[in-house]
Amino acid sequence: MNAALPFEWRVRVYWEDTDAGGIVFYANYLKFFERARTEWLRARGVEQQRLRETAGGLFVVSATDVRYHRPARLDDLLLVTAQVTEAGRASLTIAQTARRHGPGAELLCEGSIRIGWVDASTLTPRRMPPALLQALGLT
Repeated sequence: MNAALPFEWRVRVYWEDTDAGGIVFYANYLKFFERARTEWLRARGVEQQRLRETAGGLFVVSATDVRYHRPARLDDLLLVTAQVTEAGRASLTIAQTARRHGPGAELLCEGSIRIGWVDASTLTPRRMPPALLQALGLT
């Protein structure tokens, strides 16, 4: 898997994702982004619960910057991406998009999510373990 290419994950818009107007509620894009990042980790062989147990750490979101372009609607199939744009010793910045899947792949939402690596018991920042950086293709 090439770290330079964005990871892609598909999600269908369900009734529970929409507001009274039948469009995706704005905060649900953050849920779609979170799930795509989790699936990106899994595709790299990183399971978050096991990582917490073996490395004693976990990722937390420290900042988000999200822009909304077009609404997604009930039953739309979305293509959500995740791509590391910055990697520090204790944090990653991940660019994410949500597009309507299909011809044209219309951009609906885009964001930049910063996640930090913290000690699971104290929630204080720590350096990411070398094995994790290697699994993520960042070494």
